Amino acid sequence: MTNFIPIFPLSVVVFPEERLNLHIFEPRYKQLIHESATSKKPFGIPVVVDNKLQEWGSLVYLEEIVQIDEKGEMDIRTRGGDLFRILEVIREIPEKLYSGAIVNYPENNLNGSAGVMQQLVKQMRTLHDYLQVKKEFRKDDHLLTAYDIAHHSGLTIHEEYEFLQLTQERQRQEYLKRHFEKTLPVFEKMDQLKQKIKMNGHFRSLGGFDLKG
Repeated sequence: MTNFIPIFPLSVVVFPEERLNLHIFEPRYKQLIHESATSKKPFGIPVVVDNKLQEWGSLVYLEEIVQIDEKGEMDIRTRGGDLFRILEVIREIPEKLYSGAIVNYPENNLNGSAGVMQQLVKQMRTLHDYLQVKKEFRKDDHLLTAYDIAHHSGLTIHEEYEFLQLTQERQRQEYLKRHFEKTLPVFEKMDQLKQKIKMNGHFRSLGGFDLKG
């Protein structure tokens, strides 16, 4: 299926069902948000990487306009929807300040391995322990998907955009698995180095090497 959607290009990757809070200050996007609120229709956030508009993005649903200030700037709450791929950008739309795009919606398989997901959540929490951060999710661990933890796994925006283009949950799980296998040993070595530095200057009980043995 293809259709036309208004677009709000941003240097951010929005995953399906992700909650995203935005501050809207540009006139074109204030117009877009007002129209989305009136029509109850979603808009698209295609990803901008290295100052270049990319093909892939996500539909976004306006959940709430939290406040509008005296200049008309808005704080809004949104929720990510289906993935889309841009077929054609429509830069000029009559009587609109914003642009749009003709898009299609790739089929997205959300069925993965519960066992692999359990291991990924454990690895993510190990990474968070090294970084001394704590993340609470809106649902129980056994209900988490690869999308839920991707933004909390230390991916760069380039990696997040690669991840966005994967349309099978098992592919997404495998991507995160390889990421953790590459990343965690680096943090483990850093942690070991930190502990070694902490020990310098302390009294240590070490066995001597037996030259007669």
